[in-house]
Amino acid sequence: MKVTVAGPRRRRAGLPLTTLAVVLTLGTGALDVAALARLGGVFSSVMTGNLVVTGLAAGTAAPGQLATAATALAGYVTGVLTGTLLTGRVPLKPKGARGVLVALAAELVVLAAFAAGWEAAGGRPAGGALHVLLALASGAMGVQSAAVRALAGHGAVSTTYLTGTLTGVVAALVTLGRPRGARARDLAVLAAVVAGAGGGALLIAYAPAALPAVPLTAVLAAGALTALRGAG
Repeated sequence: MKVTVAGPRRRRAGLPLTTLAVVLTLGTGALDVAALARLGGVFSSVMTGNLVVTGLAAGTAAPGQLATAATALAGYVTGVLTGTLLTGRVPLKPKGARGVLVALAAELVVLAAFAAGWEAAGGRPAGGALHVLLALASGAMGVQSAAVRALAGHGAVSTTYLTGTLTGVVAALVTLGRPRGARARDLAVLAAVVAGAGGGALLIAYAPAALPAVPLTAVLAAGALTALRGAG
């Protein structure tokens, strides 16, 4: 006889994923602010916006802006490819979690390189350093996107591209198709990206050298949560 686990136990099982998504999204918000304010006015995670910037730059003959947007896109695509290879497209199981942990470890290494470069540039990179740091930031977000996709299932939750998340929250106001726990998670993730961006803006204004600590701490915490979830 098949036994279906329901009630509080199922809700508790969803809590680590919600916490992980919120924590990672805080880092995403801070890193996107760094890219917007100090890395050429593009995003490290929102590739739709960067595609629009690419079209704008091409249409207005702005080669500098085109190169910046292309750097972000290339970094993100490379990160997604790397993260997907590392996770092996394996859903979360005690064994499958290892691939996600490896991907998060790879993201941590990329973010550490970003932090070193950011510190060396005094939080104001220019020229070639700007493009290198932008590629690292976007690459980290690409790896993160692939890791969360493998961990949560395709489309279940995102910590980078959030337009679909916002669409789901609004649609849930007039439909019953989204479970209450998923709606709460989506709202928490949307709040987290705003909070992360706000914190990132404050750090850039008053302590720019500390900004990389936000995504670094987020990924470290996410790795711990992933290990706990995989062992549960």
